[in-house]
Amino acid sequence: MDFKINTNASIISKIEQNYTKKDVPDIRVGDTLQIGLLIQEGSKERVQFSEGVVISKNNSSLNTTVTLRKVLQGVGVEKVYLIHSPRIKEIRITRRSKVRRAKLYYLRERSGKATRLKQKFA
Repeated sequence: MDFKINTNASIISKIEQNYTKKDVPDIRVGDTLQIGLLIQEGSKERVQFSEGVVISKNNSSLNTTVTLRKVLQGVGVEKVYLIHSPRIKEIRITRRSKVRRAKLYYLRERSGKATRLKQKFA
């Protein structure tokens, strides 16, 4: 019975390799990212960038996701992005920050200067 499970897992991983992106930067929690998302408006397509701080990352091969948080007009907005999605055209790391936690959910309760993270230059 174990043999079939291992065979299916290897088949799935081979199929997933065709869809994984090779040019994804090393994204860490605390980074400030700009993600270029392909938006379709009628018959036209354009790339719209959204910027935010990575407050969590979920590593699971093809289904790797990052949660970006930003404050728009005084309201905190969080969005989850699939890193290997074909709709994502570009990922830029604009800033790296020094953090000591795997998830930065504590930023949800903070506002103003309390949400600043210490920048890492190296």
